Amino acid sequence: MHYTIKSQLLAVIFLLSVSLFSTVSADVGQLTNEQVKTLMDENVPIIDIRRPDEWKSTGVIKGSHLLTFFDSKGDYDLDNWLKKLDKIVKKDQKFVVVCRSGNRSGQVTQFLDTQLHYTKVNHLKNGIKNWIGAGDQVVSAK
Repeated sequence: MHYTIKSQLLAVIFLLSVSLFSTVSADVGQLTNEQVKTLMDENVPIIDIRRPDEWKSTGVIKGSHLLTFFDSKGDYDLDNWLKKLDKIVKKDQKFVVVCRSGNRSGQVTQFLDTQLHYTKVNHLKNGIKNWIGAGDQVVSAK
């Protein structure tokens, strides 16, 4: 994997911010399933940051953008991920991040909020596990 100085610096900032802010700030919305469904009705993008094997095993929320952040070893390519995210949402646009249990999405949204100044970033509280556990619908990942 090729890393630039900028991506290495962003990676260090990301890791520091996650360690300093291990809980999600009040600025980052932790949304319930019902709140996410309301936003889906408003065409707010849903970004599923899990890995392809996770999407395959559980399915995904219909209409989600599948954009893996951490690989199976916990590594990530921040520059590449941000380029892909920028094709879906802009810093001032509302969106929701989803992971398995809310931990990874909480870390990523915290970083996007505090370090990169995404102003309307939210995440699904307790992740896709809670979504499925509540009987909310998923579809097969494509």
